[in-house]
Amino acid sequence: MPLAVIGNQGACVIAKSYEMKAAGVKTGEPIWDAVKKCPEGAYVKRDFRWYEVLSRMMLEVVNEYSPKVEYYSIDEFFFEPHLERGQDEQAYVELIRDRIMERVKIPATVGVGRTKTLAKLISDTAKPFGARAVLGTDAERALLAATPVTEMSGIAGRRAARLSPWGVSTCLDMAKADRRIIRRLLTASGEALWWELNGDQVLPIHPKRIPHKTLSRGGSFGEATGDPSVLWAWLVRNVERLVEELEYHGVTTGHVSLWVGYRDGRAGEGRANLPGPSDRFDVLLEALRPCLRQAWIPKGLAGRMHLFADDLRPKGERQLTLFEGASEKVKSVAALKKSINDRQGRFAVRSGATLPLAGIYADGAHSYDICDVRGKTCF
Repeated sequence: MPLAVIGNQGACVIAKSYEMKAAGVKTGEPIWDAVKKCPEGAYVKRDFRWYEVLSRMMLEVVNEYSPKVEYYSIDEFFFEPHLERGQDEQAYVELIRDRIMERVKIPATVGVGRTKTLAKLISDTAKPFGARAVLGTDAERALLAATPVTEMSGIAGRRAARLSPWGVSTCLDMAKADRRIIRRLLTASGEALWWELNGDQVLPIHPKRIPHKTLSRGGSFGEATGDPSVLWAWLVRNVERLVEELEYHGVTTGHVSLWVGYRDGRAGEGRANLPGPSDRFDVLLEALRPCLRQAWIPKGLAGRMHLFADDLRPKGERQLTLFEGASEKVKSVAALKKSINDRQGRFAVRSGATLPLAGIYADGAHSYDICDVRGKTCF
């Protein structure tokens, strides 16, 4: 039957079965639009804790067959092939696919190519539950000629529109285009894709995640709101989540920003520099309070909020400021809160300002998000 997984407080589709796709439902589509297209479908909440279990089981399998694996996203890995004597690439990808089904009990698709970009395109053409190795130039060109440029990761509507006047509609068109034109139209990231399509690996495999330049927390509210007290509650919730992430990575932030998206397409934002690098809840909340005022649009219905922390520095590498230091009471409360939550559950103790969101905290589906699955290259 048609099946969709919903996220973002139940507001939109984040994954779908082939049957749901055939009904016209798209990833990212609001659930109220999806239900109109496919009223007979099943719509279930996401469970990122369980997805992480499956994801890491898959990662274990791939690690057994490759010395170099990148944990790219919760359901995608890049790896360097390591063939046994006498084994060819096609047999190798089929072996990995079958081992994942045998051990994890889920269907996966595996592709091998000369670069990360080619490997992903090859894998996509083998879905569902396929295994395909494409290494010869003629076979590569045939695959690229049959693949629209929009199928390539990093090329969406606006980028494709820039390429269209130059006659670029397929991946092969892009591979054969003048590199300097691609650079001008799509910047350095587009040029990297050009090299990769032509078989030159310029995007390395990262066995360990490169350090974050920015940390972020936020998402959809589910139900839009214009109530300042509810917006404040969402800010406090996201600050608590952001502090968790700063503590996990052992960094402090010197600059924060806030973005609020509204149902009518408008957006508001605010930015603030901290007096000194910090990971403290009270300091970050005080800095973001005026940011929320700047982002607030009177009578507007807000549907999303995102917080960003950049200017990240290792926790021990910072110079104390003239106004440095929290009271012992503040430090004791923060330490007690963390200790209880570590033992009893993530939000066992939280700020009273989040009381307007009691329904969100009561629903276990909201206690763990995709960004909480750590170690991935994206998210």
